[in-house]
Amino acid sequence: MSSPWISGLRSVALNVADLARAEAFYTEVWHLDVAERHDDALYLRGTGADHHLLSLHRDEGPCAIRHVTLRARSAEALQSVAEAAVRAGGRAVQAIAPLGAPGGGTGLMIRDPHGRLLQIVHGDAQHADAHEAKDRPSRLAHVVLNTHDVPATQAFFEQALGFRLADRTRIMAFLNCNSDHHSVALGDTDNDALNHIAFVMPDLESVMRGGGRMKDAGHAIEWGPGRHGPGDNAFNYFIGPFGEVIEYTAEVEQIDDSYVAGGPADWTWPPGRVDQWGISQPPSARLKEAQRQVFFIPTPEHS
Repeated sequence: MSSPWISGLRSVALNVADLARAEAFYTEVWHLDVAERHDDALYLRGTGADHHLLSLHRDEGPCAIRHVTLRARSAEALQSVAEAAVRAGGRAVQAIAPLGAPGGGTGLMIRDPHGRLLQIVHGDAQHADAHEAKDRPSRLAHVVLNTHDVPATQAFFEQALGFRLADRTRIMAFLNCNSDHHSVALGDTDNDALNHIAFVMPDLESVMRGGGRMKDAGHAIEWGPGRHGPGDNAFNYFIGPFGEVIEYTAEVEQIDDSYVAGGPADWTWPPGRVDQWGISQPPSARLKEAQRQVFFIPTPEHS
C-alpha cells in the first residue's frame, strides 16, 4: 500500500495575519520549535527529521492554505508526477527546479483540477537530531481536504501522485502513500476547504496531556478524546488562533499490501457513537464551521 512516487506528507503552508501571535501559540502552546524565521514567514519543526511541518506566511487576509508539500521518493519521481499530473487534468505551476525556500531540495508545484496547490519535493534538508519527546509533535500524520467531488479528487491523487484508497466511509476517503494508513484524506462535503491538519504525538499519554495543556491555554477540545475507525488513531481536535483546525493524534495504524480497503458498511457505529471508544461527544458546532473556512489561495481561473 504505497505510492511509487510519493514517500509521505512533509508540511503545510498557511497564510496568517499575525506572525508574532502565531509563533507564541505554535511554540509555547502547540509545542513546535522554530526552524527558520524570516521577516514575513515562520518555519516550524517537530522533533522529527523533517525540516519543517508548518510554514506560516504573513498576509492581512483571512487564513488560507498556500500549499501542501509531499516528499518524492526520488528525483526521477518528480518527472513522473509532472507528467502524470497533466494527464490527470492538473497543470504545472512551477516546473522542476531547485527550491530557494527554507528546506531546499528540488521540487515542482502542481494544481489539481479544483485549484488545490501541491508542492512535491525531493532532497530537502533533514534534521540530524530527530527523536521523540513526551508531549511534543514529531511529524505530520495527515492533512484532510474537503472536496465537493470526492471521485474526481480521489482520481487525481491516484493518477497524478500514485496514492491508493485505504478506506472509504460515508463522509471520507482515506488515501495511502506509505505505511501510515493515510497521509491525505478527502472530506465528502459541499466545499473545498481545509478540514484539518494532524500532528503525530509520541503516545496516547501525550495526546491526552496535550488536550489538557490546550484547555489551560483557552483552546477547548472541540472533538475528543477518542479513537477513529479508519487509521485506528487516537485523537483530540482544536481550533487554532486563525481559525485553522488542528489535531493531536497517536498510534496511527501501519499497513502493507495485504490491507484490504473497507467501504462505508465496514465503518458504522451504534447510534450516538462517533468513535471506537464511544466516550467522545460529537464534533462541536464551532469545529464543523471552522472546517469550512480555510481555502487554498486561488489563481485567476479558480477565483
